[in-house]
Amino acid sequence: MTETTGTCVLLADRHHGLSEGVRGLLEASFGSVFMVGDETSLLDGAQRLRPPVVIVDLALAAGDMAGLIDRVLGFSPESKVIVLTVHDEPNVADAALRTGARGVVLKRVIATDLLSAVDEVLAGRTYVSPGLRRK
Repeated sequence: MTETTGTCVLLADRHHGLSEGVRGLLEASFGSVFMVGDETSLLDGAQRLRPPVVIVDLALAAGDMAGLIDRVLGFSPESKVIVLTVHDEPNVADAALRTGARGVVLKRVIATDLLSAVDEVLAGRTYVSPGLRRK
């Protein structure tokens, strides 16, 4: 994992239990992990914190992933957005990347994929969980 101590990450997910687990993964690498559970708090956090990484549950998008990612990047253009999803169709990953996300991680493999995704997007590359890649 790239050394990011002293910086923060913004984590947006409605599922508190999952957020706590993800927070545990990220705490050793980031100075602060800010957790929010709704779109309004996500946008407020992006604007106030301008974090290097924003991790967003696709479910927060309420059918408008492009709009949500666009709003996040409007408040914090330097942030790298990673989308979490339960949907394992490659078209979900394609759509997220087209809308400005830099990474897409399947929720079922967060424990093995999320830190790699963070490293990749902080290095300026994109990351897609292997289960989401087109054959």
